[in-house]
Amino acid sequence: MKLTRQYIVNENNQKVAVQLDIATFEKMEDLLENYGLVQFMNADDSETLAIEDAKQFYATLDKA
Repeated sequence: MKLTRQYIVNENNQKVAVQLDIATFEKMEDLLENYGLVQFMNADDSETLAIEDAKQFYATLDKA
């Protein structure tokens, strides 16, 4: 991914911030969210249910 950056500088001409176009920002945001979700899923040590067990559990939930 090519990053087109524009820097914001202070009165001493030191870089204090960077500005990205919205499309690039949204791509980066999606990548970070997906990475975080994968990390969370891989770290989840909770047990998984077989499909029939999951259906039985779902049937017990209040459908209000």
